[in-house]
Amino acid sequence: MWQKKKVEGRQFCGWSPKALLRPKFSETVKGKLSLGAMILQLGGVKRGAKGEKLLKASHCYLSTTAGPIAGLLFISTQRVAFCSDRSIKFSSPNGELVGIHYKVSIPLRKIKRANQSKNAKKPSQKFMEIFKMDNFDFWFMGFFNYQKAFSYL
Repeated sequence: MWQKKKVEGRQFCGWSPKALLRPKFSETVKGKLSLGAMILQLGGVKRGAKGEKLLKASHCYLSTTAGPIAGLLFISTQRVAFCSDRSIKFSSPNGELVGIHYKVSIPLRKIKRANQSKNAKKPSQKFMEIFKMDNFDFWFMGFFNYQKAFSYL
């Protein structure tokens, strides 16, 4: 039997507010504008080598030995690049605190392969592993649309 519930000023018929999986339209627009602003801050869609075209920009995490770093993964016709959302602070040789964005840029010609992986205990947690020719690898995780991002590789 359907019951009307009132939670935080909203009425729900027979289901919990936790069932709201999609963000509000205003939150979606805010997220898209935020992504666009970040792309522009990093040089825009047309920045890059001659003939390079941005194919996909995705929010994700780069796995490091110090823990995951949130940022944007850019996939273009010539490279895969990552830039952290926030600057990382460290001490310079003269003792000052300096903040820089964590950046990675991998030319496509130096990528040996890209693998899809998932957490054995939580199959919904998927990872993208990129191996370079020098056997160095990068792990990206936490994609909103994992399959779409991986398809551009």
